[in-house]
Amino acid sequence: MVLQRDTELKIWGWADNGEKITVRFRGQSYQTEADAAGNWAIRLPAQKAGGPYLLQVNEIAVRDVLIGDVWLCSGQSNMETPIERLVERFPEINSSNNHMIRYFKVPTQSVLERRSEIAGGGRWYSAVASEVMNWTALAYFYAQQSYTHTGVPVGMLVSSLGGSNIESWISQDQLKEFPRLLLDRSALDSMQLAQQDRGIRDWIKPDWDDSSWPTFTVPGWWRDQQLDSKGVLYFRKSFELPAELAGRYGMLYLGTLIDSDSVFVNGHFVGATGYMYPPRKYAVRAGILRAGYNTVTIRLRSNTGHGGFVEGKSYKLQVNDNEINLAGAWKYQVGMDSDLVKSYLPRLQNINEVGSKLYNGMIYPIKDVAVSGVIWYQGEANTGNPQTYEQYLRLLIKDWRLTLERPRLPFLLVQLPNYMRKQERPSESGWAGIREAQFKVSREVPYTALTVNYDIGEWNDIHPLNKKDLAARLLLAARKLVYGEKLVSSGPVYERMEIKDSRIVLFFKEVGTGLASRDGQPLRHFAIAGQDRQFVWADAVVKGNTVVVSHRDIAHPVAVRYAWSDNPEDANLINRQQLLASPFRTDSW
Repeated sequence: MVLQRDTELKIWGWADNGEKITVRFRGQSYQTEADAAGNWAIRLPAQKAGGPYLLQVNEIAVRDVLIGDVWLCSGQSNMETPIERLVERFPEINSSNNHMIRYFKVPTQSVLERRSEIAGGGRWYSAVASEVMNWTALAYFYAQQSYTHTGVPVGMLVSSLGGSNIESWISQDQLKEFPRLLLDRSALDSMQLAQQDRGIRDWIKPDWDDSSWPTFTVPGWWRDQQLDSKGVLYFRKSFELPAELAGRYGMLYLGTLIDSDSVFVNGHFVGATGYMYPPRKYAVRAGILRAGYNTVTIRLRSNTGHGGFVEGKSYKLQVNDNEINLAGAWKYQVGMDSDLVKSYLPRLQNINEVGSKLYNGMIYPIKDVAVSGVIWYQGEANTGNPQTYEQYLRLLIKDWRLTLERPRLPFLLVQLPNYMRKQERPSESGWAGIREAQFKVSREVPYTALTVNYDIGEWNDIHPLNKKDLAARLLLAARKLVYGEKLVSSGPVYERMEIKDSRIVLFFKEVGTGLASRDGQPLRHFAIAGQDRQFVWADAVVKGNTVVVSHRDIAHPVAVRYAWSDNPEDANLINRQQLLASPFRTDSW
């Protein structure tokens, strides 16, 4: 694995109550003790980059530990695109031989409540040829390029899920302004309590006191005997067995039961049937039956409430040639009432829309992992409703900084690339709306950076393959934001506009050494609108560090949009550092 350099490190885990824990690392020992619940943690002082090292926790040895830069990578399917899809385009992947970069994919866990542990099955891989196919593509190219630039080991901690929306990655604490995304905690707690089977632990015990339980006559139907219940019921029958039959093998016949059952004799499980039709015939193995009183317990489930013991069938225990009749009076009790469970459902109608499920299962459990920063690549799933995305993204950044206890945790944001067919005329676009939200957050939220990517998508594939150039742009942003290098890492950024007669003059920041056209051709994908708010393609020219936009038929322009479409691949405004201008609009219509 890889641990983060130059910061205090938390090593934590679980043990027996009060167990003494010794952690050894790089010649130093650290002691602690597990609390009453078995939780323990120690903190290692900040470590310089290097390795491999040995980490020991009592008898557990973790070998080949590197100290370097760890990145938390999250989002949806483009963050977890398998690297195997890219080997034809980038054949150098097949000969990868870098053991100093590592990758861990957090197993999927979507849950309604916070979990302290990630799901099982995850493991670390390095980037040697025999393991590289386990990587996701963007993580690989970023790690490879970062290591080449810094010489520092890299760990890519990928916690993502294809098709996921941003709401799933934000905690309930931060979603209070969005009631439809909130879980009714009291209703869920009550429903979960009602779903618990009250009898599974104690009511199958042979010595359980059922004297106060109501009586039911077998065979018979629940409703015929005023037993109006749905769910799980327990039926108990005691019988006496002669001493000479104790410990012997027997066969239990329970006719036909409605619907499904599990059967116990003297607390020992003897059989189960999952539906109503088969006759119940269960072997009672030798050693279960005893002299004197014995107990048969049936856990019977009927979700319709029309449960029962079918008439005209045998209900008996056969031991050798001896037959014990089990028909007649049984004791019963309700273990789980389905109607009570369902009574809470109206308060949980939004259960499938509730946010936070991936945060609970895939971010909260790794909250104590120290990282260099976050790489966030998501938004495709929210293009149908881009209006709320800016607020969601702000909340996510705030939320994760609180969760990871890093107020200045760097975020590298991947602006959505171009996708779908090019539009002939200027038009509205959910993809442009998401890009705008990402752009605004990157300009207004401290310690964030944005990569602009509308030239490396694919119109007919939502999963573009060019993750290598995308990784290079992310690394450029990290070099300035995280590593403090003095360089230009952003393309031109729209600042303000002025209307001059029939033209609109646009002013920019981040112009580097000047504005330019990427391909030397006239500027494309600028649209202008007059007072009717109808946009048309415009003429645009660079004038110093400004762009002047006009149209011969619009004498009184009021607004400009640039690269505002699903697929603005042709947009070509850059600075002389060859970095693309981010899409923007001057209106808020």
